Amino acid sequence: MGTPLGEHDVLVLDGGLATRLEALGCDLGDELWSARLLLDGPDLIRRAHRDFFSAGADVATTAGYQASLPALTRRGLSAREAADLLRRSVALAAEARDEHGGGLVAASVGPYGASLADGSEYTGAYDLGEDGLAAWHRERWHILADSGADLLACETVPSYAEARALARLLAETPHVRVWVSFSCRDGAHISDGTPLADCAALFSGLDQVVAVGANCTAPRHIPSLVRAAATGGAPVVAYPNSGESWDARNRRWAGSSDPVSFGAAALGWRDAGARLIGGCCRTTPEHIRQIRRRVRGTGA
Repeated sequence: MGTPLGEHDVLVLDGGLATRLEALGCDLGDELWSARLLLDGPDLIRRAHRDFFSAGADVATTAGYQASLPALTRRGLSAREAADLLRRSVALAAEARDEHGGGLVAASVGPYGASLADGSEYTGAYDLGEDGLAAWHRERWHILADSGADLLACETVPSYAEARALARLLAETPHVRVWVSFSCRDGAHISDGTPLADCAALFSGLDQVVAVGANCTAPRHIPSLVRAAATGGAPVVAYPNSGESWDARNRRWAGSSDPVSFGAAALGWRDAGARLIGGCCRTTPEHIRQIRRRVRGTGA
């Protein structure tokens, strides 16, 4: 099925979509997080995607991370309306891509933990096993698989059982390309304690898998995580948080992030073996601009 890299050595991903939406004045204090704007502010989502493309991103990751079907139906949508909203997330990114003049659309597949809103996407402490997780993901997976997205972005996966469930769904949709990216607690292990190298091995040799790696993780862990993911043989994806940390007690971000330093660090991730590189929480279009300048040698 091949790689999405095309003629490029590195594919530049986008940054924190919710971060950009907040900078545009959006209040995301909602169970659906940025996915709420699929209902209330689709033009803002399109603009945020376009801003990242303009900054140098090759890929727009859709606003569907938090948009699980149970969450959408709890909001009062019918099953059909919820499915249509997932498709809208892909259409908005595609429209921004076309307005920009090119790029790829990755349909976000958030983990089960994201729907629980209890932080379990950073622990993997789930109340479902592999069978239950496959059943929970299945309907949304098939909707997105046929949505017109260029690939699916399985993001912030904290659990080996969830990774196995996603691998099962991948076998049900042989026409789909994916990347699989894990939330990690240190430089070697995903959030539930499984070595990232073992997770990468789960997807080894699968032509549909365009990359395996880490996201929503502290930047300092990325070089060793890239090397661990590379043992699976697939290209490596890396898009960490900005370097700031979440203060749960005071409900605010602590620390600071310098886009220039982030871009310089991205060069190290490339040298460690990452081939799909971007940013996650708290990263802005300027972070992506700096990544592109460093890893592709071009401005935006």
